[in-house]
This record gives sequence, structure tokens and C-alpha cells, in this order.
Amino acid sequence: MVVVGGGVAGLATALALAPTPVRLLCLSHDGSGSASALAQGGIAAALGPADSPAGHARDTLIAGARHNDTAMVHWLCGQAPATIDWLRAQGVAFDRDEQGQLQLGREGGHRAARIVHAGGDASGAALVRALRQRVQQATHVQWRGGVAVDALLQRGGAVCGVRVRDAGGHPQEMPAAAVVLATGGIGALFARTSNPAGADGNGLALGMAAGASPRDLEFVQFHPTALDIAGAHCLPLVTEALRGAGARLLDADGRALMAGVHPLGDLAPRDIVARRVWQSGRDHAPVWLDARELELDWGRSFPTVLGACLAHGIDPRHQLIPVTPAAHFHMGGLAVDVDGRTGIPGLHAVGEVACNGVHGANRLASNSLLEGVSCGRRLGAMLAAMPPPATAGAFHWAERGQAMAPERLPALRELLWQSAGPVRSEARLRRAAQTCSDWQCEGWQARLGLALLMAASARGQSLGAHHCNASAG
Repeated sequence: MVVVGGGVAGLATALALAPTPVRLLCLSHDGSGSASALAQGGIAAALGPADSPAGHARDTLIAGARHNDTAMVHWLCGQAPATIDWLRAQGVAFDRDEQGQLQLGREGGHRAARIVHAGGDASGAALVRALRQRVQQATHVQWRGGVAVDALLQRGGAVCGVRVRDAGGHPQEMPAAAVVLATGGIGALFARTSNPAGADGNGLALGMAAGASPRDLEFVQFHPTALDIAGAHCLPLVTEALRGAGARLLDADGRALMAGVHPLGDLAPRDIVARRVWQSGRDHAPVWLDARELELDWGRSFPTVLGACLAHGIDPRHQLIPVTPAAHFHMGGLAVDVDGRTGIPGLHAVGEVACNGVHGANRLASNSLLEGVSCGRRLGAMLAAMPPPATAGAFHWAERGQAMAPERLPALRELLWQSAGPVRSEARLRRAAQTCSDWQCEGWQARLGLALLMAASARGQSLGAHHCNASAG
């Protein structure tokens, strides 16, 4: 088996495949650089005495504009407590209070405190570190870092191998009984993102080249509070948990930005808050997050935010934090069933590159790490128990194709940011699609951008994170 991706979805899949031999392929040598490792929010699970998986599912469906796969939502939320137990068994040290009980935080869209964290706002890094250590100890997993997969080998329509290239561009072919794509999302295709640069939709484009169908490409979640750094592409996140702890969004005049916008105020679902922050920014008015009055130990609760702010000359304990929306999570992806099957024999997808419908039109905060781990374990166990697909016929390579020249990528990112950002219009989407169509020959990123724009144009009416405003022009 080959698993492509070193985030939590790929790591959990590889571990669950035991004792089946697995090659785990990753862009970095040490597993760093994934969106999972950057995740500041924790994992949602109904663990409190007044909470329930049904309540967690209700909030997930509401946030997703009920575009979700309801059965998948109830499975994921019901699985959440067991997922926390499994992660603890893998060595993840979740934060606890003075009585030794798990600390439960609250984030946007949640009507109960149900977010568990590890290392304050460094939950993703804690999960990746623990699971990577388990993978490195596992005798059935062979880690191969510093490589990129650029083609899938197919025989008779079934995927049966990959082609990788190292940093020097040297190719190597690897046969595989099955291939799992766990390559993350598409945030880096936008001018402002909280994702790492490698989250550019490469796995999504590769799966589509092999014939896998995409689903819900138009639904991109924009996090409302990334650190606003002029001219930067990949922005540090300012975790939603800060607002859960009492931080407030303010407009340029120091007034509560979310007053009268939504009953949950600063903790409204992300799409609503992101649009409000976006609209204020479009009026050239800065938006601030005020965390100065919070009574907490920054070094323990929010070390990542503190470090990022200080690195850019901002002390959040005494100064307002400038924030901006940023492309954060892709609800769409390769269409998969509950077990991660793409419909192409031998090709599976899990995590952000996949779309099983659980997030609907807008992901509920802290459900992404939960999905990656839970679905990765489910997929790995399924693959370990099933025989490889039969293959016959001629071999051929499904290739993603050439990449756009690096100097051309900023134009594509800006085009998608302006046309397919938090607030869209049919006119802007049509114009951007025409431009993207003209750029198709330049590389696979333009073709993927065109597919997203066409899906957004076809959606028409606003739903969840896809918000069309005719007056946006």
C-alpha cells in the first residue's frame, strides 16, 4: 500500500493498516509543513456532562447549512469520544485542569464547550508529533520523505502504483496494491491563506487526472482571523479559541464588529464572521481582535499566537491584533464514500483532499482533525481487511501535468482571492473563469482553479461558505 501525505489523516491511515506493509510518502523529511501540524484549534468531542453526540451533530449540520451527509455526521460525532481515547493511547497529552479533568473549550458554531486541546493552541503539532513517533516505531510502515507524487499508474482503470520525484527531479516508480491520497486542501491557491505553501490542491488535481470525480469544489472556508501581514501569502492563524476565551472583534472605531450580526456574536459560524471581517476590509477599514483583557497564561494557553504576534512586533497582551480572513479549509474534494473509495479501483482519499459530505457547505470548527483521524482509522482498517483490486489490461500514467511557472502563481492566487473569496458575485466568477480558461495551458493549478470557479458559478444561490452578492460586482 502507498499513502501519500504526512498529516493526521495519512498517519492514522498508515497506523490502522497494520500489519499490511505501507509506504508513507511525504513532501518533507520529518513530516512538518502539513496543515495538520499548523492547526491551532483542537478536536471537537461531546465529553461534557451536559453535552451529547446528538448535540455535536446538530451544530455540525447547522454550520454546514444542512448540505451535509447526515448519516456521516452522526457517525463522526458518535465516534469522537473514542477517537480522543485512541489518541490518548497513542501518546497525545491533552490539556487538563487543576482537577485532572480534560479542559473543554468553546469555538464558533458550538453551543457547548467540547473542544479538547493539546499544548494550548498547538494541538495539531501535538497530534502530528505523537502519531509520527508511532509511525516511526511501526515495523509495517516505511517512511519516505522529500518526495512528491506527480502521477498515478493505472491498469485497466485501476490504480496500481505511483511515480515520485525527489528534490532533484529524479523520478522513481513504485507499484502499490492501492493508493491513498491524504494530501490536504487547496488554500495555497488563494492570495491569503492560513495553509502551508504545499496545500495547493496537488492531490485533488492528481485524483481528477485519474478519473476520480470532484464534489462541492465551490465550498471553501475562510478563517476570519489570520494575522494581517501586508504582502504575505501564508499567514499565521489567530485561533478561534481566543474568541472562545473572551477576545472581541472590533472595527476601526473600536466598536464590536459582530454586534447585531448574529446571536452568537464573535462565536458565530466562521462563514458569517469571515464575511463581516472581509466586508470591513474591503472598505479599507482595519479589523482588530482585542485580547488585552484576557486573564490567562499566554505561554501555556496560546503560545503559538503569542509567538507569531511577537515575531511581527505585536504584543497581544497589550496591543490590538490586526486580523484578516484567509483561505483555511476546503469542504470540497474528491468525492468519496464512507470508506474513502473514490470510485476508481485502487484509489482512495481521506482528510481534506476528500469530500464525504460530513462538513456540508461549511465546516464546524475543530471537526477537521477529528475527521482526519477517525476516517483515516476507518479507511486503514478497511484496506487491511480487503484484497487488492484485480488489474488487467494496458498500463498508462495518469499525470497531473506541468505546474505553472512560479512567477505566474501570484496572479492566479489573486484572481481566486478576488473572485472566489468570502463574498462572491456571478459577474466576477464568470470573468475569472474566462481568465482562468485562457491560462489553462500554463499548468494544472490554472485548470484546478477553473474547476473551482465553474463549480461556484453553477451553484448560483448562496449556501454556507459560498456567498453570492450581486452588488459585489
